[in-house]
Amino acid sequence: MSSKDVPPPLPEPLLVPVTDSHTHLDMQSGTVEEALTKAAAVGVTTVVQVGCDLKGSQWAADTAAQYDQVHAAVALHPNEAPRIVLGDPDGWSRQGARTPGGDAALDEALAEIDRLAALPYVRAVGETGLDYFRTGPEGMAAQERSFRAHIEIAKRRNKALVIHDREAHADVLRVLDEEGAPERTVFHCYSGDAEMAEICAAKGYYMSFAGNVTFKNAQPLRDALAVAPLELVLVETDAPFLTPAPYRGRPNAPYLIPVTVRAMAAVRGIGEDELAGAIAVNTARAFDY
Repeated sequence: MSSKDVPPPLPEPLLVPVTDSHTHLDMQSGTVEEALTKAAAVGVTTVVQVGCDLKGSQWAADTAAQYDQVHAAVALHPNEAPRIVLGDPDGWSRQGARTPGGDAALDEALAEIDRLAALPYVRAVGETGLDYFRTGPEGMAAQERSFRAHIEIAKRRNKALVIHDREAHADVLRVLDEEGAPERTVFHCYSGDAEMAEICAAKGYYMSFAGNVTFKNAQPLRDALAVAPLELVLVETDAPFLTPAPYRGRPNAPYLIPVTVRAMAAVRGIGEDELAGAIAVNTARAFDY
């Protein structure tokens, strides 16, 4: 095993339990039980399991039904929508190569997300939004159509909306304004700057910070965290991605949340217990559990 594959050690437990507001247990090694046990041992007592496609969303709903500590979010990831409509000849996604299905296939997939969103263990519709990093201009129309449909589902089902926004800040904010954002809207892995944080704060959007807030080059993220109202701040792993420093590049998991919470508390200039307490309340309010 190279050092890159070695899971980081367990951090000191948080004294005030928190929730990992965004994780992908289905992409992590080991069993769900193992992940939840390790997380609980350090004060991470709840996780929001997020779907990115039909299979993953069904898995999230099933897992949340099975475990009290798991809440589900269901959606087609912004990069999934163009794959459904235009096809995926390279097979970059987990489904392998796919042929174009057109708008009809996207409508069919969205109907399935809507069905899952009605389930009681499903607390959110997400992650949806826009991603201009991985999808080129040809996929933008499919992404935006899918995003608008997810907003409508979240409002009709009275669920939180979990947003994936990568290099698309202005358009994400525009679509939310045009459609009318759901009452509970979460920017997952918040990636904007302080100026955008002020816009989100004015609109009451939650900002969830991930391990990348600890990265050396992430000063704009720390500036955003410094100005975000405490009652709108959440924490997440986005595991297995975005492992916090000093473990960057190694596998991430919900049990590493304390590392990020401590870094966030330092940015805010408050104690970790105070921050954890606020995060716990905010996450329960955002996801209505």
